[in-house]
Amino acid sequence: MSWIDVSVGIRDGMVHWPDNPPVHVEKTMDMAHGDAANVSKISFGVHTGTHMDAPIHFKPGAASIDEVALEAGVGPARVIAIRDPVKIAVAELEPYGIEAGERLLFKTANSPRAWQASAFAENAVYISVEAARWLAARKVRTVGIDYLSVGGFAAENGVQVHEPMLDAGITIIEGLDLTDAPAGPCDLICLPIKIIGCDGAPARAFVRPRD
Repeated sequence: MSWIDVSVGIRDGMVHWPDNPPVHVEKTMDMAHGDAANVSKISFGVHTGTHMDAPIHFKPGAASIDEVALEAGVGPARVIAIRDPVKIAVAELEPYGIEAGERLLFKTANSPRAWQASAFAENAVYISVEAARWLAARKVRTVGIDYLSVGGFAAENGVQVHEPMLDAGITIIEGLDLTDAPAGPCDLICLPIKIIGCDGAPARAFVRPRD
């Protein structure tokens, strides 16, 4: 099977979490205007588009993104299709027999609905606090979701969703676009930019479905 790019492309003015920095991509040198090369400048928060959270994002003194194990984003994984249009709940996860050490990517109604919207999707599907605690108790390795946060925008406290998973050593991937990724087992590659001491970093992510 071929690799499927499940990253969101960075573009000028793209949707971002409301209190995060806006996204700017601009050309500072342009060969069409006589410059020797094309050179662009980018400016955005590290939790823009497809990205990884570091524990220090919500836990002062915890590990930064350059200290997160590369294996968290590389290896066997599972894409789990979520039917609930509001949130990821324990009742929907229980039948999957989720085990310790798994890398889980949740494909929700956000893919592609939320990514097609021109404005921030306040009603994006999120992980409930109860489900976050349930995943933490099962000691899964990695959790990925297909919008900008595992937590809800207004429905539930995002800090309370992040904290139990980060406390359990779960690596969080946010901002995936799983539109073209089928449910089921896959191989995952998701590697963040190495930004020293930072609370997160943009990442490029791919999945390859397994038979």
